[in-house]
Amino acid sequence: MSSKSIKMIIPVLVIVILWFIPGPSGLSVHAWHFLGIFFGVVIGLILEPVPSALIGFTGIALVSLLGLISPSPKANISWALSGFSNTVIWLIFAAFMFALGYKKTGLGNRISLLMIKYMGKSSLGLGYAVAFSDLVLSPFMPSNTARSAGTIYPVASNIPLIFNSKPDHEPRKLGSYITWVAMTTTCITSSMFLTALAPNLLAVDLINQGSKHLITWGEWAKVMIPLMVPLFIISPWLIYVIYPPTQKKSPEAPAWAKKELEKIGGISKKEILMGVMAIIALVLWIFGKEFGIHSTTVAICVVAVLVLTNVISWDDVISNKTAFNTFIWFSSLVAMASGLKKVGILDWIGVNAQTYLATLSPTMLIISMLVFFFVLHYFFASVTAHVTALVPIFIAIAIKLVPEAQIVPFEVLLAGSLGVMGIITPYATGPSPVWYGAGYVKQSTWWGLGFIFGVIYFAAILIGSFIYI
Repeated sequence: MSSKSIKMIIPVLVIVILWFIPGPSGLSVHAWHFLGIFFGVVIGLILEPVPSALIGFTGIALVSLLGLISPSPKANISWALSGFSNTVIWLIFAAFMFALGYKKTGLGNRISLLMIKYMGKSSLGLGYAVAFSDLVLSPFMPSNTARSAGTIYPVASNIPLIFNSKPDHEPRKLGSYITWVAMTTTCITSSMFLTALAPNLLAVDLINQGSKHLITWGEWAKVMIPLMVPLFIISPWLIYVIYPPTQKKSPEAPAWAKKELEKIGGISKKEILMGVMAIIALVLWIFGKEFGIHSTTVAICVVAVLVLTNVISWDDVISNKTAFNTFIWFSSLVAMASGLKKVGILDWIGVNAQTYLATLSPTMLIISMLVFFFVLHYFFASVTAHVTALVPIFIAIAIKLVPEAQIVPFEVLLAGSLGVMGIITPYATGPSPVWYGAGYVKQSTWWGLGFIFGVIYFAAILIGSFIYI
C-alpha cells in the first residue's frame, strides 16, 4: 500500500472510529459525530493526502449531507457556504492579488536588490538587507511562502554563490547565515502585522466567532509591533553571534546587485503605481475605521484599481490558483470552526474547562494557555491546521475564565504567536521547506537553532502578557 493511500485511510478511520464510539456526557450525538468529522479534517490537513482545500471542502459537504448542523436542509447548506461570504476570507484573497502585483511588476525583486546594493558590504549588512526586504513586503503579502520563498529566496539564494558558498562546499561561509536570517525575520514579520500571514486573519475570524470581537489591523499593531520590532532589529546580529558566517566582508554583493538592477532598468510606471496603492491600502487599514471604511472594502477597491490600470490583468486574477485554493480552503475551515459553536461543542468545552481550571489565577491561566498553544505547534506541519484545531478551543476556555478587560490583549497575543512559532521546526511554516531544502542548514542544526530562537521569540510574547494583560 502506497504512502498516499495510508494518508487517505487514516482520516477516514478516525471519523469511522469516533462515529461508533459513544460520546462523552453532555454532548449530543450530532455534536459528537460533527467532532469526529472535524478531527478527520484536521488530521487530513496535517497528512495532506490530497490538496488541503479539497479536505476542508469535503468536510463541509459531508457535514451538510448528514444534516449534523440542523434538521433543515437549507440551514445545513447555508452553514456550509457561510465561509465563502466571510469578509476576512475576501481580505485574504485580495491580499494575494497585492502579492501578485509585487511579483508581476518586479517591485518586490527591485526592493530586495536595492537593499543588497546599499546594505550588503558586509555579511551582517547582507543579513539586514534580507531582513528589511521581508519587512517592506510583509504588510501586503499574507503568504509568507510567497514573500520569503517566492520573492526573497530567488534573489538571496544567489548571494552565497558569489562567494562559492554552496550546500556541499563551505555552507557556513555565508549560505547558512543568509538562510537562518531569512527564516527568522519572515517569522517575526508574520507576527508583526495582521496581514503578513494568512492564518493570522483566519485566527482573527475564529476569535470573532467565539468572542464577538473582530481584532482590527490597528489593535493588532498596537500590541505586536512594539514586541516584534526589538526582535527584528536584534535577530540578524544575534545570528551573527550565535551562528556566524566565516565570510565577514562582501564587497562583491553590492556590485552584483547593481548589475542586476541595471539589467531590469529604471523603475516603471506600474511599479510606482503598485507602491502607491500598497501605501494607500496600509494607511486605510490602519485609519480606515475612523472614516467608516472596512479593511476588506479597502482591499477589494485596491484590487479593482490594480486591474483597471493594468498593473495586473483580469486573467491574472481568475487564473491565480494559489489565491482561489486558499479562498476555498479557508472558507471551508471557517465554516467547520463555526460548526463547533453551532452544535454546542465549544460551550461544552468551556463549561468543563471551567471546572478544572477555575483554581488558576487569571495570570497563570493566560501564561499556561500561551505556552501550551506555542509548544503544541511541534505537532503541526501547518499553521492553518494549528489555527483550525486549537484557536476555537482556546477562545472557548478564555471566554469562560479570562477577565473581560484582559480578553482582547490575550486574543491578540495568542494569534500573534502564530508567526514566530514558525521558527521551531523545518516544517513549521510555509517557507521552511524551501529554505531548509536549500541545504545550507543541517536538520539537527535547524532543530537546535529552532529551539533557541523559539524560546527567545516566545519570551517576547510572554513579556507582552505582562505588559498588556
